[in-house]
Amino acid sequence: MEARVERAPTGWREDRGEASLADVHRSIAVRRSGPGWRRAAAFLGPGYLVAVGYMDPGNWATSLAGGSKFGYTLLVVALVSNIMAIVLQSLCARLAVGSGRDLAQACRDAFPRPLALGLWFLAEIAIIATDIAEVIGTAIGLNLIFGIPLELGVVVTALDVFLILYLQRLGFRWVEALIVTLLGVIALCFAIQIALADPDWGQVIRGFAPTTQIVRNPEMLYLALGILGATVMPHNLYLHSGIVQTRAYGESLPERRQALKYATIDSTVALMFALTINASILILAAATFHKTGQTAVAELGDAHKLLGPLLGLAVAPTLFGIALLCCGINSTVTATLAGQIVMEGFLKIRLAPWLRRLITRAIAIVPAAAVTIWYGDAGTAKLLILTQVVLSLQLSFAVFPLVMFTADRAKMGELVAPRWLVAFACLIAVTIAALNLKLLVDFVAGAA
Repeated sequence: MEARVERAPTGWREDRGEASLADVHRSIAVRRSGPGWRRAAAFLGPGYLVAVGYMDPGNWATSLAGGSKFGYTLLVVALVSNIMAIVLQSLCARLAVGSGRDLAQACRDAFPRPLALGLWFLAEIAIIATDIAEVIGTAIGLNLIFGIPLELGVVVTALDVFLILYLQRLGFRWVEALIVTLLGVIALCFAIQIALADPDWGQVIRGFAPTTQIVRNPEMLYLALGILGATVMPHNLYLHSGIVQTRAYGESLPERRQALKYATIDSTVALMFALTINASILILAAATFHKTGQTAVAELGDAHKLLGPLLGLAVAPTLFGIALLCCGINSTVTATLAGQIVMEGFLKIRLAPWLRRLITRAIAIVPAAAVTIWYGDAGTAKLLILTQVVLSLQLSFAVFPLVMFTADRAKMGELVAPRWLVAFACLIAVTIAALNLKLLVDFVAGAA
């Protein structure tokens, strides 16, 4: 007896239109039978593309600043941010599988056009902020390893579009393979550095305990929100809801339930890996810089210079530079895909990937180049941390629609989010909004 094919939810105003990332939509086959691990393997990949956004160069700057200034205290922020990320990314997978839409398409369909355009504008700002962080991070990585001047490195980063285009021609699995390989290199680099740093593991464990000091100290809150913005990133919500649909998982309800289960497992495991990397950056900064009284290290270049003498091994700075460069390359791939999903979903405008990439790169390169030319290395860390706080401020405008859609049975049908998950997601959304409001109040009070 054939599996029943459920009708698409009828709570949407119009047809979805062209599928998200149409050139790779449902392009990866999913086994209908056989061992569960073989079927699960087909869904391995999107979670790691999402995880890249949780360990990009902007995250490095905020984690280095937090670890060097406050030791292990902000580890709890990385943990809480990661829990928020796991919940929100599971909702992205649910939206994609349950409605057949990515978040941008859902916003375009559900909201009046002026509001949808406003959300599109905010999403583009978030992607630009992400891209600025990637431009600077990749340029610094090129400088640390090959000695390429920062100003030239910023321009060179625009050429990564050719790498992305080549991989996309080979197939989406090749894009995922590149991401996973580079993530492996990053993990190896940090494992060696953490072993050399020999942190106080008792302090590390205590760092995961909550403290009200984070909210009471404006400077700590600023860095905490930077870590939150660098961890739970708006463009990742759009990205995940699009790339989950690269799997050909079928249309029957059992097939879609299975797809949701495996997609959620994929993203959860990948985000736990991202937490390990993020915590490693903060632990490394706390164990090397904070421990020796160097509490103002936020520059990636300064961290690179100081790691050698502090860890007593000449290869340590090189490992740091390699990991940073890998992070920058990874992030450029995912930001391109997110930009494509946002533009096509909100505006129904399809641009060639190379053109989309060059446009976003050009917008990101102008401020990044201006800062590196005018201020040199000293200005890059401030811009990196600022981009992460901007991302945090943009986050609510993606989170609230996501929670609304996945809680609506008319839009999601049988795959509507359970009440406990909706309640948890609402708590996360309100917490993010409250923290951002607190940051704005502190900022205005400080400027007055």
